Amino acid sequence: MNKYQEIVQNLIDQLGDWFLDEEKLRWGRMTKDLYPYEKLFSPIQVNSIIIKNRIVMGPMGNISMAEEMGRPSIKMIKYFSERAKGGVGLITTGLVPVSHYIDPTVTEKGDRSYFPRIDKSRTVFAGWRDIAESVHAYGAKIFIQLTPGLGRVGSPECLIKKFKLPVSASWNPNFYIPNIPCRPLTDRGLYKIIKNAGQAAADAKASLMDGVYLHGHEGYLLEQLTNPAFNRRKWGKFSDWQAFGIELVKEIRRRVGPDYPIMYRIDLSLALNETYKEKMDKVKPLRLFKNERTVEQTLEYMKNLVKAGVDMFDVDLGCYDNWWLPHPPNSMPPGCFLIISKIVKDYFRENNIKSNKGLDIPIVAVGKLGYPDLAEKALREDMCDMVMLARPLLADPEWCNKAYAGRVEDITPCIGDQEGCINEFIEGGHPQCAVNPKTGNEDLYSEETPAREKKKIAVVGAGPAGIMCAITLAKRGHDVTLYDKKSQIGGTLLLGAIPKIKYDIVNYLNHLEHQVKKAEKVYGLKLELNKEASADLLKSMNYDIIVCATGTKEKKLNVEGIDLPHVVTALNLLQYPELANGKENVVIVGGGAVGCEIAYWLAYEKNKNVTVIEMLPYFMKGVCTANRGHIIHYLERKNVKLLNCTRLKSIKEDCVLVARKLKNVPDPYAVWQPILPENIENPFEKKIGEEENEFEIKADLVVMAVGLVPDDSLYYQCIKERAAQNIYNIGDAFSPAKVFEAVKAGYLLGRSL
Repeated sequence: MNKYQEIVQNLIDQLGDWFLDEEKLRWGRMTKDLYPYEKLFSPIQVNSIIIKNRIVMGPMGNISMAEEMGRPSIKMIKYFSERAKGGVGLITTGLVPVSHYIDPTVTEKGDRSYFPRIDKSRTVFAGWRDIAESVHAYGAKIFIQLTPGLGRVGSPECLIKKFKLPVSASWNPNFYIPNIPCRPLTDRGLYKIIKNAGQAAADAKASLMDGVYLHGHEGYLLEQLTNPAFNRRKWGKFSDWQAFGIELVKEIRRRVGPDYPIMYRIDLSLALNETYKEKMDKVKPLRLFKNERTVEQTLEYMKNLVKAGVDMFDVDLGCYDNWWLPHPPNSMPPGCFLIISKIVKDYFRENNIKSNKGLDIPIVAVGKLGYPDLAEKALREDMCDMVMLARPLLADPEWCNKAYAGRVEDITPCIGDQEGCINEFIEGGHPQCAVNPKTGNEDLYSEETPAREKKKIAVVGAGPAGIMCAITLAKRGHDVTLYDKKSQIGGTLLLGAIPKIKYDIVNYLNHLEHQVKKAEKVYGLKLELNKEASADLLKSMNYDIIVCATGTKEKKLNVEGIDLPHVVTALNLLQYPELANGKENVVIVGGGAVGCEIAYWLAYEKNKNVTVIEMLPYFMKGVCTANRGHIIHYLERKNVKLLNCTRLKSIKEDCVLVARKLKNVPDPYAVWQPILPENIENPFEKKIGEEENEFEIKADLVVMAVGLVPDDSLYYQCIKERAAQNIYNIGDAFSPAKVFEAVKAGYLLGRSL
């Protein structure tokens, strides 16, 4: 193992228990110890342009943010202009394919597209010019991200809807349904894509975009053609895995001239071998990809790309098959890939690699850098030249302005759940944000208007929904009282923040507390903690409006032994961790997000022997693929037993009795492929058999994590007692969901009353 392999392997190995190092955990706090951020807000030159600061808005796929024929809509224009207004130096767009009619996964039936387009006709140009002009008005630059296509990571629905196989560099399995093969593109098709990219770049320049940005990482089509893991072609020009990328850049440079910036997104390594180790020989879809591009090969390729005309890079690790790497979730460490950008920066310096303009090549660091002190530290320590923030700028478009002014406590922190930004468009929506209801809806939600009539309003429950609602109402001029029976705001997030991997939730709770205090001081919000707001109390206060945001309560299973003393609920255990003291074998009933995160906490922080049972075929169903993958993969590394298709029959004093199905049960640890959305049918999926095997599992602690139900009793009591003229029920009290739904509900109600 050479030094680079060792670095990558050590990084991958440490992603399971990194949080046990308090120093690493410290850099994931929203502090301002290094303020003023002189490095972060210094200019930098890229080719012929000057970027005003070192902050790059990373690409978040602008799925369904353009008109269905591809022209950027007012939604997309306002989305970008809001970030430019917030002070970012360089904005990059989401994917814009240049392979329509060649890669069948990027175009839908009827020549429609959920991606923005720049390839079809002049009718789309006006949208791009509007975006550029709105961004330039605030002093920001913008690069358009071009992709040769999706290839094997595109939707396999093209086979059913268009009767066309998805494509790739070679015969490769489709990521979503590995039984579906992806056919190799012909050389003719690849030359056509190269020509299209050159034209798209020229059109982007004419549309006032400041540069082009090539999507060459994460296992998309450009990566498939430039990585021997996927490109196993035996003949032709593109059997040389570097050829397609170099020819692509040369054609773009020919079309745009010498003064137009070209940026390239690349992974230093897929890190598949480091992630899956011996499974690379055992798992059929992974076996093909063993011969991945080495770090040395990547560095050599990057040098050749610079010769061809690339001016800057951003660099990370991973691909779809280990999706948590290029999409690091809340459970991964802050600044997780700084060592990767440092490798590239050192290599370029040691080899005196300069751009065709004779300039140093800026290396952009990515991966959980939305903590101002950490971003500044990375630049001061020469680990990178710029930092890329994607999700943090969705959480707060004013991140840059607030950091520059030293108002770090006012920055709304990203919580890393990826429910609004990634999961939403996978499920059929467009990019949004769990903690910022305006993101992706800037065209719908303008600034809140003052209330036409001041009303006396009670909001009961100081979780995310209640807090957002109360603050929004108070800002608009209403007389608002926020009640909570606990001594702290935050609702169930207070318990969810206890595992160390949930450090982003700690930041969010601190932010909510700051915002509530600010609302008390500035807008007259009244906070009543340790106060049980009954229907009688609320009625006696003569409120005009009552908003119930009272959250949830835990379900209780009706099984033998449920009342034994060693049986606890998930929330009880988080509230009283000492209940696990002296216990060795823990069985968790319920393999959703809560059950698996508690398993992680018990295994890594408490050193328990943990088993999780789940009745469904999949663990953490409904959770973003990246978040789910990271947790499950490192649960396996910690020898946590995951038993899917398993039901609890009874609980005894020293064990639990379970029954597990025997036939066609999916591998619970198979994180190299995703769970398909429920509206997508997999015709190759084998039916799970009904036959079961009963057995006992040792347990001196049983944790029930079987889900939550609405705690809506106050709402219905208020309705019955006619406690106010208008009574509303929002958040988990309406339907147990995620922060994403709770915050949006609180905001929408708050701005409408």
